[in-house]
Amino acid sequence: MSGGFSRSAWRLPVLALFALFALSGCSLLWGPQQAPIVDATVMPVEPASAPVAASEPEPVETEAARPEQPKKPPKPIVKPHKVEPPPPVVAPPPPPPTPAPLIVLRTIERSEARTLLDSEVQKPDGKVVGRAVDLIADAGGKPREMVVNLQGFLGVGDRKVNFPWSAFRFTPSAKTAPIMLNAAAVPANAAAKSAGVQLPLIDATVERANGAKVGRVIDVLIDSNAQPQAVVLDVNGMVSTERRTIAANWSALHFVTKNKELHPQIDLSDAQINATPPYASDKPVRAVSPAPPPAPAAATAPPAATASAAAGSNARAAR
Repeated sequence: MSGGFSRSAWRLPVLALFALFALSGCSLLWGPQQAPIVDATVMPVEPASAPVAASEPEPVETEAARPEQPKKPPKPIVKPHKVEPPPPVVAPPPPPPTPAPLIVLRTIERSEARTLLDSEVQKPDGKVVGRAVDLIADAGGKPREMVVNLQGFLGVGDRKVNFPWSAFRFTPSAKTAPIMLNAAAVPANAAAKSAGVQLPLIDATVERANGAKVGRVIDVLIDSNAQPQAVVLDVNGMVSTERRTIAANWSALHFVTKNKELHPQIDLSDAQINATPPYASDKPVRAVSPAPPPAPAAATAPPAATASAAAGSNARAAR
C-alpha cells in the first residue's frame, strides 16, 4: 500500500496498552492498592434519583356537589356600657289653681221661709187684723219691730202701727195668715224707739262700702223662728237696664251709721250680681253671698330644690 502506516505498525502500540492494563489489574487483586488520587476541585456527582411515580390527582369539590352550610349570624359587637348617673328628676309644674268662685248660693225652700211684705196678720182667734208692711232693724241687723197696716171698716180708718217683733209668731208653710199676732200685744212705745238708731228696711237702698248703689229692698224672707233669712233686692237701673230682682242672704248684709242714720251695705260687685240667678216668687229662693277671699297659697319649694332632693333620694335608693 502506498501512503500512511501499515496495519502491523499500529497494532503493536495497542497491544502494549492492553498488556499494561492487564498488569495493573493484577496488582489490584494481589497486592496493596493505592488510594486513587482525587482532584479536590472536582465535585462528586450525585447519581440521579429514581423517578417519582406521579400521584393521582385529588378530587376537586364543586359548588354544586358541596352541601350548603347554614350561615352563622355574626356575633354582636358588645361595647362596654358607660354607667351614667340618672338625670335629675324635674317635678312637673303644679296645675293652675282653680279660679275662685264669684258667689256662694244658698237654696231656701218656700216651706222654710215666707215673704214679709203684704202677708196677712191674724189674732189667735183667726181674725185677720191687717197686713205686714215693714220690718225695722237695729244697727246689729236684729229685727226690733214690725209695722202692721191695721185695716178699718171697708178700707176706712186704716192705720200703720208698730208692734214689737217678739209679739209675732211665724208659720211659713201656712197658706193663709202666716203671721200670728199675740192677743196681749200692745204697740211699741216711744221709749223703745229711742233706744237706738233703727232702720225701716222696705224701700231702703243697699249700697257698697264705696257708696255705689246695689239695689232697693222690696221684701224680706222670715223663717219659723222669726229670723230673717234673705232680702229681695230690685237691681233695676243699678247694674243693668232690665227689670231684675235677686235674693241676698241676710248674713251678707251689714249696717253702718252715717250722719246719725242707718244704711244697709252688701259687698256685691256688678259681676257677682249678674252671676246671681233671678228671684222668682214661685220657685225655691237662691240667696247670694259674696264668695270668701281665696286662702293664701302654701309656700312651695323652688323647682331646683325639689329636683336636687329627688336626685338625692334616687341615689340613696341605688346604693
